[in-house]
Amino acid sequence: MTEPAETPPTARQWLGLVAVALGVALIVVDLTIVNVILAPIIEDLSIGSSEAQWIQESYAITFAALLLVTGRLSDLHGARRIFLLGLAVFGATSLLAALAPSGGLLILARFVQGVGGAMMLPTSLALLNATFTGRARGQAFAVWGSTIGAAAAVGPLLGGWLADISWRWAFGINIPLVALIVWGVLRYLDVSPRTRGRIDGVGAVLSAVGLGLLSFVLIEGRTYGWLMTTKPLEVGALSWSGGLSPVFVALILSVLALGAFWRRQAVLSRAGDEPLMDVGLFSIRSFRNGNFVTLMVGLGEFGIIAVLPLWLQFALGYSAFEAGLALVALAAGSFAASGASFPMTATVSALAQVRIGLVLEAAGLTMLALIASTDSTWWLIAIALFVYGIGVGFATAQVTNIVLVDVPEQSGGQASGIQSAARELGSALGIALLTTLFFSTLASGVTDRLTRDGLSADEAERIGGVVTDSAGSVIGSLAAQPRTASAAEAAREAMAAGVQVTGHVCAGLLLLALAATLFMSPKARTTAHTSPRTSPRTEAGTADAGTADAGTADAGTADAGTADAGTADAGTADAGTADAGTEARGADLGERTAVRPPE
Repeated sequence: MTEPAETPPTARQWLGLVAVALGVALIVVDLTIVNVILAPIIEDLSIGSSEAQWIQESYAITFAALLLVTGRLSDLHGARRIFLLGLAVFGATSLLAALAPSGGLLILARFVQGVGGAMMLPTSLALLNATFTGRARGQAFAVWGSTIGAAAAVGPLLGGWLADISWRWAFGINIPLVALIVWGVLRYLDVSPRTRGRIDGVGAVLSAVGLGLLSFVLIEGRTYGWLMTTKPLEVGALSWSGGLSPVFVALILSVLALGAFWRRQAVLSRAGDEPLMDVGLFSIRSFRNGNFVTLMVGLGEFGIIAVLPLWLQFALGYSAFEAGLALVALAAGSFAASGASFPMTATVSALAQVRIGLVLEAAGLTMLALIASTDSTWWLIAIALFVYGIGVGFATAQVTNIVLVDVPEQSGGQASGIQSAARELGSALGIALLTTLFFSTLASGVTDRLTRDGLSADEAERIGGVVTDSAGSVIGSLAAQPRTASAAEAAREAMAAGVQVTGHVCAGLLLLALAATLFMSPKARTTAHTSPRTSPRTEAGTADAGTADAGTADAGTADAGTADAGTADAGTADAGTADAGTEARGADLGERTAVRPPE
């Protein structure tokens, strides 16, 4: 029987896609741009390395903590409404960040900005699902994925260019763009359907508190002591100056909060209620091990990106723009691999592509660690990052497939939300863990080198503390004075050593993820081409429960789990389906709620 011809999308629908794509671009640019503008921020606001870490980390950890929550809110209140609310939050906090007179206010702005981003990314998928059908839906997802890839490459370049004018423009430029996107969404996108239900508010609070405290532990452990207090923690008029470290107490509270969250979700799941996370899914081996791989990939991939711009600018003397150009090699490798992974799905399984990617990522990071020195040449750095980027493209393009392949159809939306949260948590914790390791190596390295040069232990430790607290930005000033030139050289050597250590550790984490894939033997398909009519939930990494990893459909989109600082895993869940899941991809929110009343 002949199927009726598809009605081609209208110009209004395509203009709505442009508005959504611009919103997604804003989210990714703000994930990546800070890596390049961090150096001028440190100098302008006179902040230390701990605050610098929080400027990077706050956005990512808030984003990760709220993915499950915002997906549920999208169901209950309508995707367009939550997307617009996220835009409003994003615009207001961009203005606050652009005008921030201190590191503290900038960190606060970045925290709340992460809330806006978490509202926008999963709802962007729901909007596309509801707006497009058939082949056009695959094309829309291709544009969505390509937008993320392009934004990840543009972010460092844009940040470097704006940093030469003022780092504040890196945030200020968002404001007119937000106004334009709001106008486009209101004019070209219809109101979204809603479902009836409730959100687990207690679970949402427990997860956010647990993840936030865990981030504090990883970032501030070297500052305040891991067990006993080594430096007073002052918050307003309050001071924590002795006894158990606030870091250790935060760790205990984090474990308790996350444990209570897990227990609550288990109880709700058994009672047939509406949990944020169905813990029963972890009894599926491919899902359990796949999420471990996802977490390790996030830790290994994005931790190194947080420290590279500091080394490039302060130790090698690159400008912010030049540092951004160096990171483009990473994005270029990811683009190349993402395009290649599309035709490969006909002969190479998703699991095999993930393994290839992990091996290449580890090889690229090992090469970077081996060449890191005080006079590393740009072309060697670019080659290492390009190889690493190829690995990112292969691994990210198919990791969602191997996580979701054995998940029951009715649980596909929630499972994809969990996988997205695992990826974002991995990238956030990777930044925290690897920057802590980098700065610890920097402090000890400077002290040891100066002590060997004959400086007293106290003086060497003092200079090491100054270099570390400035995140290396003081190296230029030290080099300008003959009396402290040797300290500047010691700092450059220590920064190179920090890159070496973090590179090897990241490579080890990725090899650990590779080992975990050896215990995976999915029972169902691992590539979409073998089952073009697979159900939408299993096929698509659906948009419902906050999934940021979108199964971008048909056109083999340039993997959006791009290179940089924690892009929101837009890994192509379905990278080889030439139109194969485009009809199936009427994923949950648009499909499940089609008969519900609009917002």
